[in-house]
Amino acid sequence: HRAPGYPLAVASAPSTATLDSDPYGPAGRSAWLDVDWVEHQRWLKLDDRWVNVIDIGEGPPVVFLHGLSGCWQNWLENLPYFARDHRVIAFDLPGFGESEMPREPISVTGYARTVASVLDALEIDAATIVGNSMGGFVAAELAIRLPGRVHRLCLVSAAGLSMEYIRSERQRGWRQRLENILFFSLAYLAVRTDIVVRRPRLRQLLLSLVTAHPERLPSALLAEQVHNSGKPPGFDAALEAMTRYPIRDRLGEIAAPTLIVWGADDRLVPVGDATEFEWLIPEARKLLYPDTGHMVMLERPGRFNADLRAFLDETFAPPLARAWAHLPQ
Repeated sequence: HRAPGYPLAVASAPSTATLDSDPYGPAGRSAWLDVDWVEHQRWLKLDDRWVNVIDIGEGPPVVFLHGLSGCWQNWLENLPYFARDHRVIAFDLPGFGESEMPREPISVTGYARTVASVLDALEIDAATIVGNSMGGFVAAELAIRLPGRVHRLCLVSAAGLSMEYIRSERQRGWRQRLENILFFSLAYLAVRTDIVVRRPRLRQLLLSLVTAHPERLPSALLAEQVHNSGKPPGFDAALEAMTRYPIRDRLGEIAAPTLIVWGADDRLVPVGDATEFEWLIPEARKLLYPDTGHMVMLERPGRFNADLRAFLDETFAPPLARAWAHLPQ
């Protein structure tokens, strides 16, 4: 019997992916299949609402934030890897996955406060924050509003910069287009069957907007991305909140060292935003993954895990552009 919000499969060994081979998708059997996720579940009651939290491992804390229409399972290929020597936190943002809708209207600042509240409840002063898409937007907001809570920041195909154009008069159609892309690319959330996920043609059609090669990703992994059927209750409010909250002019306030990771073939968030983030955040470095879409952490888990670990270990060199800034004029 499957517990709500937890992977169906159990069994297998850690991934053997390496930077040299840089495979698309998991290499070999995935470590997450061996984890008893129920054992690491924690239900936190924040502002009288339940939030579904995964808390696994010991060591310096790392928090993973999912994107719009996402859930904590977006990080399945990454959590066991970092839980070897870190305390890893992933949770469903209010209105997504198994977490209840928040008491107050959904907002980017409200989600940032939720992250801070989760840290408080888990007695964590500061952590590395890793966010994909909407989760990257929230992570950046947290780093601006509460810099003392963010030790290091990793933005993975982060939303935020292009959102400001969606509300402009001449691009009113962008909001509907973005909603359609996100909703229909995950439309088979409403079809609670592994048969759908296993059909190559349907899988290709439905996931080609969020991944470069959905046919190369394991069915078990894809099934876990879509097990929460239906359009999430927080979807509309979260999308609206992002489109009406400009962040560009405040990115220069981020003091945390920042890693920016992007798929060169991202169809949801323009790859040019990666360059903008890199220039607007003072201590940032950008990495582009070729032949990769919006879900970098699932599409290239071996490379992403290695790059993020190097960032956590502070083995990345400072960006060359920033080094030039320190040369005598």
